[in-house]
Amino acid sequence: MQFKTWLGAFLLALLPLLMLAGCGTPADAPGMRITPADVLQMRSWIPPGLKGQMVLAPVTGGEATGRFWGSRISNSMLEQSIDESLRALGLLTNVPGGGRYTLTAKLIELDQPMVALTMKVSVTIEYSLIDRQVDDKVVYQHRLRTVHTVNFTESMLDINDRTRLASEGAVRRNVEVMVRELMEIGWN
Repeated sequence: MQFKTWLGAFLLALLPLLMLAGCGTPADAPGMRITPADVLQMRSWIPPGLKGQMVLAPVTGGEATGRFWGSRISNSMLEQSIDESLRALGLLTNVPGGGRYTLTAKLIELDQPMVALTMKVSVTIEYSLIDRQVDDKVVYQHRLRTVHTVNFTESMLDINDRTRLASEGAVRRNVEVMVRELMEIGWN
């Protein structure tokens, strides 16, 4: 009889921890923006015709994280991370209504496993860069898929935290690839 009492007390004490582990953990903008080291490396390679010439349109396709499970990417957090990355690189205009190019971004797919020790998340974002001075000509359009993996040892107790870290890393890599592709285009 004493074993059943001990087991019941143990399960009752464990219940709040299990409930906390099931809480949704939304992706956060600082974790999704390009790292300062990458910004320093990339900033000197930005073409002069692109510096300070971009405006970011409202981001679409994201969804808010649910209360109980998972890690989603909201439009506002994705937009903030892209904005901060482009601003750090000197690509966004500081003049209201200025800028030659409009960048649109749409989150197409966020592929996350339900349960995994090593969390591998892929994200697909569709980007379009539109030249507003040349009849809204599409200068760049690409659907990019990137993957990021977080090992069990990076967050042992919370699967939602591992999912969040992997999602943030996948978005960070996605934005970085997009900027590197933009740098390869011939700019006037």
